[in-house]
Amino acid sequence: MVGVLNTLRVAVIGIVLATVLGVLVASGRFSRNALLRGLCYGYVELFRNVPMLLQLLMWYLFFVEVLPQPQEAWTVGGLFYLSKGGFAFPLPVWAPGHVDGAPGRCSAWGRLVVGPALPGLVRGDRAGPQPLPAAAGRGLIGLALLGWAVGGAPTAWSIPEQLAFMVEGGASATPEFLAVLIGLVMYTASFIAEVVRGGIQSVSLGQTEAAGALGLSRRQTMRLVVLPQALRVIIPPLTNQFLNLTKNSSLAVAIGYPDVVSISNTALNQTGRAVECIAIIMPVYLITSLSTSALMNWYNQRWAIKER
Repeated sequence: MVGVLNTLRVAVIGIVLATVLGVLVASGRFSRNALLRGLCYGYVELFRNVPMLLQLLMWYLFFVEVLPQPQEAWTVGGLFYLSKGGFAFPLPVWAPGHVDGAPGRCSAWGRLVVGPALPGLVRGDRAGPQPLPAAAGRGLIGLALLGWAVGGAPTAWSIPEQLAFMVEGGASATPEFLAVLIGLVMYTASFIAEVVRGGIQSVSLGQTEAAGALGLSRRQTMRLVVLPQALRVIIPPLTNQFLNLTKNSSLAVAIGYPDVVSISNTALNQTGRAVECIAIIMPVYLITSLSTSALMNWYNQRWAIKER
Protein backbone atom coordinates (compact mmCIF):
# COMPACT_ATOMS: atom_id res chain seq x y z
CA MET A 1 0.00 0.00 0.00
CA VAL A 2 2.88 2.38 0.75
CA GLY A 3 4.37 1.66 -2.66
CA VAL A 4 1.04 2.27 -4.39
CA LEU A 5 0.54 5.57 -2.58
CA ASN A 6 4.08 6.70 -3.41
CA THR A 7 3.49 5.87 -7.07
CA LEU A 8 0.19 7.77 -7.11
CA ARG A 9 1.77 10.76 -5.36
CA VAL A 10 4.48 11.07 -8.00
CA ALA A 11 2.01 10.48 -10.85
CA VAL A 12 -0.64 12.99 -9.76
CA ILE A 13 1.76 15.79 -8.84
CA GLY A 14 3.85 15.07 -11.92
CA ILE A 15 0.86 15.27 -14.28
CA VAL A 16 -0.18 18.66 -12.89
CA LEU A 17 3.31 20.18 -13.00
CA ALA A 18 4.20 18.69 -16.39
CA THR A 19 0.98 20.08 -17.90
CA VAL A 20 1.64 23.57 -16.57
CA LEU A 21 5.27 23.55 -17.70
CA GLY A 22 4.42 22.08 -21.09
CA VAL A 23 1.79 24.74 -21.80
CA LEU A 24 4.20 27.51 -20.78
CA VAL A 25 6.96 26.15 -23.02
CA ALA A 26 4.54 25.75 -25.93
CA SER A 27 3.37 29.34 -25.47
CA GLY A 28 6.99 30.45 -25.46
CA ARG A 29 7.47 28.83 -28.87
CA PHE A 30 5.03 31.43 -30.27
CA SER A 31 6.62 34.41 -28.54
CA ARG A 32 7.84 37.38 -30.54
CA ASN A 33 11.02 37.32 -28.47
CA ALA A 34 13.64 35.36 -30.41
CA LEU A 35 15.63 34.54 -27.27
CA LEU A 36 12.58 33.09 -25.51
CA ARG A 37 11.64 31.08 -28.60
CA GLY A 38 15.19 29.73 -28.80
CA LEU A 39 15.27 28.75 -25.11
CA CYS A 40 11.94 26.93 -25.39
CA TYR A 41 13.08 25.15 -28.55
CA GLY A 42 16.36 24.13 -26.89
CA TYR A 43 14.50 22.85 -23.83
CA VAL A 44 12.23 20.64 -25.92
CA GLU A 45 15.04 19.22 -28.04
CA LEU A 46 17.28 18.59 -25.04
CA PHE A 47 14.91 16.86 -22.65
CA ARG A 48 12.89 14.80 -25.10
CA ASN A 49 16.01 13.33 -26.74
CA VAL A 50 17.80 12.25 -23.56
CA PRO A 51 16.62 8.88 -22.14
CA MET A 52 14.40 9.10 -19.10
CA LEU A 53 16.64 6.90 -16.96
CA LEU A 54 19.67 9.09 -17.56
CA GLN A 55 17.71 12.17 -16.55
CA LEU A 56 16.61 10.53 -13.30
CA LEU A 57 20.21 9.60 -12.51
CA MET A 58 21.34 13.14 -13.34
CA TRP A 59 18.85 14.75 -10.97
CA TYR A 60 19.59 12.22 -8.24
CA LEU A 61 23.33 12.89 -8.47
CA PHE A 62 22.59 16.60 -8.27
CA PHE A 63 20.70 16.15 -5.00
CA VAL A 64 23.20 13.81 -3.35
CA GLU A 65 26.46 15.24 -4.68
CA VAL A 66 26.05 18.93 -5.54
CA LEU A 67 23.75 20.19 -2.79
CA PRO A 68 25.24 21.09 0.62
CA GLN A 69 24.98 19.07 3.79
CA PRO A 70 21.81 19.53 5.91
CA GLN A 71 23.65 21.71 8.45
CA GLU A 72 24.59 24.09 5.61
CA ALA A 73 21.29 23.95 3.69
CA TRP A 74 20.37 26.60 1.17
CA THR A 75 17.49 28.66 2.54
CA VAL A 76 14.95 31.17 1.27
CA GLY A 77 13.68 33.55 3.93
CA GLY A 78 14.29 31.03 6.67
CA LEU A 79 11.16 29.16 5.52
CA PHE A 80 12.42 26.82 2.80
CA TYR A 81 15.56 24.69 3.03
CA LEU A 82 17.24 22.64 0.31
CA SER A 83 20.11 20.25 0.98
CA LYS A 84 21.21 16.66 0.54
CA GLY A 85 18.59 15.80 3.14
CA GLY A 86 15.80 16.98 0.86
CA PHE A 87 13.50 19.97 0.64
CA ALA A 88 11.89 21.29 3.85
CA PHE A 89 8.95 23.69 3.82
CA PRO A 90 6.29 25.05 6.25
CA LEU A 91 3.20 22.98 6.99
CA PRO A 92 -0.05 23.81 8.83
CA VAL A 93 -0.35 22.14 12.21
CA TRP A 94 -3.37 19.83 12.15
CA ALA A 95 -4.70 18.92 15.56
CA PRO A 96 -7.02 15.96 16.35
CA GLY A 97 -9.96 18.38 16.50
CA HIS A 98 -9.44 19.46 12.91
CA VAL A 99 -11.92 16.94 11.52
CA ASP A 100 -9.92 14.05 13.00
CA GLY A 101 -6.65 15.16 11.43
CA ALA A 102 -6.25 13.16 8.23
CA PRO A 103 -9.81 13.66 6.86
CA GLY A 104 -9.38 17.38 7.40
CA ARG A 105 -6.19 17.37 5.42
CA CYS A 106 -7.83 15.38 2.64
CA SER A 107 -10.71 17.88 2.63
CA ALA A 108 -8.42 20.87 2.24
CA TRP A 109 -5.98 19.36 -0.26
CA GLY A 110 -8.82 17.78 -2.22
CA ARG A 111 -10.35 21.19 -2.77
CA LEU A 112 -7.00 22.53 -3.86
CA VAL A 113 -6.99 19.91 -6.61
CA VAL A 114 -10.66 20.23 -7.56
CA GLY A 115 -10.72 24.04 -7.37
CA PRO A 116 -9.23 24.85 -10.79
CA ALA A 117 -11.35 22.26 -12.58
CA LEU A 118 -14.70 23.12 -11.00
CA PRO A 119 -15.56 26.21 -13.10
CA GLY A 120 -15.06 24.22 -16.29
CA LEU A 121 -17.30 21.46 -14.95
CA VAL A 122 -20.21 23.63 -13.88
CA ARG A 123 -20.31 26.12 -16.75
CA GLY A 124 -20.80 25.40 -20.41
CA ASP A 125 -23.03 26.16 -23.34
CA ARG A 126 -24.00 24.65 -26.67
CA ALA A 127 -20.50 25.21 -28.00
CA GLY A 128 -18.96 23.39 -25.05
CA PRO A 129 -17.12 24.65 -21.97
CA GLN A 130 -15.35 27.98 -22.19
CA PRO A 131 -11.86 28.81 -20.84
CA LEU A 132 -12.27 30.66 -17.58
CA PRO A 133 -8.82 31.21 -16.04
CA ALA A 134 -10.03 34.04 -13.82
CA ALA A 135 -12.97 32.02 -12.56
CA ALA A 136 -10.70 29.02 -12.09
CA GLY A 137 -8.40 31.13 -9.92
CA ARG A 138 -11.31 32.32 -7.83
CA GLY A 139 -12.59 28.77 -7.54
CA LEU A 140 -9.17 27.58 -6.42
CA ILE A 141 -8.91 30.23 -3.70
CA GLY A 142 -12.52 29.89 -2.58
CA LEU A 143 -12.51 26.11 -2.34
CA ALA A 144 -9.12 26.09 -0.65
CA LEU A 145 -10.46 28.47 1.99
CA LEU A 146 -13.58 26.32 2.32
CA GLY A 147 -11.46 23.22 2.83
CA TRP A 148 -9.37 25.10 5.38
CA ALA A 149 -12.53 26.08 7.28
CA VAL A 150 -14.13 22.61 7.08
CA GLY A 151 -10.86 21.06 8.21
CA GLY A 152 -11.02 23.02 11.45
CA ALA A 153 -9.32 26.26 10.32
CA PRO A 154 -5.85 25.61 11.73
CA THR A 155 -3.86 28.81 12.25
CA ALA A 156 -0.55 27.43 13.57
CA TRP A 157 2.29 26.54 11.26
CA SER A 158 5.20 24.19 11.71
CA ILE A 159 8.22 26.12 10.42
CA PRO A 160 11.46 24.35 9.46
CA GLU A 161 14.39 25.33 11.65
CA GLN A 162 18.09 25.05 10.93
CA LEU A 163 19.81 23.12 13.75
CA ALA A 164 23.42 22.15 14.24
CA PHE A 165 23.29 18.97 12.16
CA MET A 166 19.91 18.93 10.42
CA VAL A 167 16.71 20.80 9.59
CA GLU A 168 13.76 20.02 11.84
CA GLY A 169 10.11 21.01 11.71
CA GLY A 170 7.70 21.57 8.84
CA ALA A 171 7.35 18.99 6.11
CA SER A 172 10.03 17.60 3.85
CA ALA A 173 10.48 15.82 0.54
CA THR A 174 13.26 13.27 0.17
CA PRO A 175 15.97 13.61 -2.50
CA GLU A 176 14.68 10.44 -4.18
CA PHE A 177 11.16 11.85 -4.47
CA LEU A 178 12.42 15.18 -5.79
CA ALA A 179 14.68 13.50 -8.34
CA VAL A 180 11.86 11.31 -9.64
CA LEU A 181 9.35 14.16 -9.71
CA ILE A 182 11.63 16.66 -11.45
CA GLY A 183 12.87 14.06 -13.93
CA LEU A 184 9.36 12.99 -14.88
CA VAL A 185 8.10 16.57 -15.11
CA MET A 186 10.97 17.87 -17.23
CA TYR A 187 10.88 14.88 -19.58
CA THR A 188 7.11 14.70 -20.05
CA ALA A 189 6.69 18.48 -20.31
CA SER A 190 8.90 18.50 -23.42
CA PHE A 191 6.45 16.15 -25.16
CA ILE A 192 3.41 18.00 -23.84
CA ALA A 193 4.86 21.24 -25.21
CA GLU A 194 5.00 19.73 -28.69
CA VAL A 195 1.45 18.39 -28.35
CA VAL A 196 0.17 21.82 -27.34
CA ARG A 197 2.18 23.56 -30.06
CA GLY A 198 0.75 21.22 -32.69
CA GLY A 199 -2.77 21.82 -31.42
CA ILE A 200 -2.35 25.59 -31.54
CA GLN A 201 -0.94 25.43 -35.06
CA SER A 202 -3.92 23.35 -36.16
CA VAL A 203 -6.20 26.37 -35.67
CA SER A 204 -6.51 28.23 -38.96
CA LEU A 205 -4.80 31.59 -39.31
CA GLY A 206 -8.13 33.14 -40.22
CA GLN A 207 -9.32 32.68 -36.64
CA THR A 208 -6.42 34.76 -35.33
CA GLU A 209 -6.93 37.40 -37.99
CA ALA A 210 -10.63 37.62 -37.18
CA ALA A 211 -9.85 38.03 -33.48
CA GLY A 212 -7.38 40.81 -34.31
CA ALA A 213 -10.01 42.52 -36.45
CA LEU A 214 -12.34 42.51 -33.44
CA GLY A 215 -9.69 44.27 -31.36
CA LEU A 216 -8.64 41.34 -29.19
CA SER A 217 -5.12 41.35 -27.80
CA ARG A 218 -2.72 38.46 -28.43
CA ARG A 219 -3.40 37.11 -24.93
CA GLN A 220 -7.18 37.37 -25.36
CA THR A 221 -6.93 35.74 -28.78
CA MET A 222 -4.98 32.82 -27.36
CA ARG A 223 -7.27 32.40 -24.36
CA LEU A 224 -10.67 32.98 -25.95
CA VAL A 225 -10.25 31.91 -29.58
CA VAL A 226 -7.26 29.65 -30.19
CA LEU A 227 -7.03 27.44 -27.10
CA PRO A 228 -10.73 26.42 -27.00
CA GLN A 229 -10.41 25.12 -30.56
CA ALA A 230 -6.94 23.67 -30.08
CA LEU A 231 -8.02 21.66 -27.03
CA ARG A 232 -10.06 19.38 -29.25
CA VAL A 233 -6.81 18.39 -30.95
CA ILE A 234 -4.63 18.50 -27.84
CA ILE A 235 -6.57 16.32 -25.39
CA PRO A 236 -6.27 12.87 -27.09
CA PRO A 237 -2.44 12.88 -27.44
CA LEU A 238 -2.17 14.60 -24.06
CA THR A 239 -3.81 11.54 -22.52
CA ASN A 240 -0.99 9.38 -23.90
CA GLN A 241 1.60 11.60 -22.22
CA PHE A 242 -0.19 11.32 -18.88
CA LEU A 243 -0.18 7.54 -19.23
CA ASN A 244 3.51 7.55 -20.16
CA LEU A 245 4.36 9.64 -17.11
CA THR A 246 2.57 7.21 -14.81
CA LYS A 247 4.29 4.18 -16.35
CA ASN A 248 7.70 5.88 -16.46
CA SER A 249 7.49 6.35 -12.69
CA SER A 250 8.46 2.67 -12.46
CA LEU A 251 12.02 3.76 -13.36
CA ALA A 252 12.24 5.27 -9.88
CA VAL A 253 13.53 1.89 -8.69
CA ALA A 254 16.89 2.86 -10.21
CA ILE A 255 17.45 5.62 -7.64
CA GLY A 256 15.87 3.95 -4.63
CA TYR A 257 12.51 5.68 -4.48
CA PRO A 258 10.09 3.29 -2.72
CA ASP A 259 7.38 3.05 -5.34
CA VAL A 260 5.30 -0.06 -5.94
CA VAL A 261 7.96 -1.62 -8.19
CA SER A 262 10.78 -1.04 -5.71
CA ILE A 263 8.87 -2.47 -2.77
CA SER A 264 7.67 -5.41 -4.85
CA ASN A 265 11.28 -6.16 -5.84
CA THR A 266 12.26 -6.15 -2.17
CA ALA A 267 9.42 -8.52 -1.35
CA LEU A 268 10.40 -10.72 -4.29
CA ASN A 269 14.01 -10.97 -3.13
CA GLN A 270 12.97 -11.83 0.41
CA THR A 271 10.24 -14.34 -0.39
CA GLY A 272 11.07 -15.60 -3.88
CA ARG A 273 7.40 -15.22 -4.93
CA ALA A 274 8.00 -13.62 -8.30
CA VAL A 275 4.60 -14.45 -9.79
CA GLU A 276 2.67 -12.93 -6.90
CA CYS A 277 4.78 -9.75 -6.85
CA ILE A 278 4.45 -9.20 -10.59
CA ALA A 279 0.73 -9.95 -10.33
CA ILE A 280 0.46 -7.07 -7.87
CA ILE A 281 2.44 -4.60 -9.98
CA MET A 282 0.48 -5.18 -13.18
CA PRO A 283 -3.03 -4.40 -11.83
CA VAL A 284 -1.72 -1.27 -10.09
CA TYR A 285 -0.51 0.27 -13.34
CA LEU A 286 -3.45 -1.13 -15.28
CA ILE A 287 -6.04 0.38 -12.95
CA THR A 288 -4.16 3.68 -12.71
CA SER A 289 -3.82 3.96 -16.49
CA LEU A 290 -7.44 3.00 -17.17
CA SER A 291 -8.66 5.52 -14.58
CA THR A 292 -6.58 8.27 -16.14
CA SER A 293 -7.78 7.32 -19.62
CA ALA A 294 -11.43 7.27 -18.51
CA LEU A 295 -11.15 10.70 -16.91
CA MET A 296 -9.46 12.21 -19.97
CA ASN A 297 -11.98 10.59 -22.34
CA TRP A 298 -14.80 12.13 -20.33
CA TYR A 299 -13.04 15.51 -20.44
CA ASN A 300 -12.50 15.12 -24.18
CA GLN A 301 -16.23 14.58 -24.66
CA ARG A 302 -16.90 17.77 -22.71
CA TRP A 303 -14.79 19.74 -25.19
CA ALA A 304 -16.02 17.96 -28.32
CA ILE A 305 -18.00 19.94 -30.85
CA LYS A 306 -21.70 19.58 -30.09
CA GLU A 307 -23.71 18.77 -33.19
CA ARG A 308 -27.38 18.03 -33.68
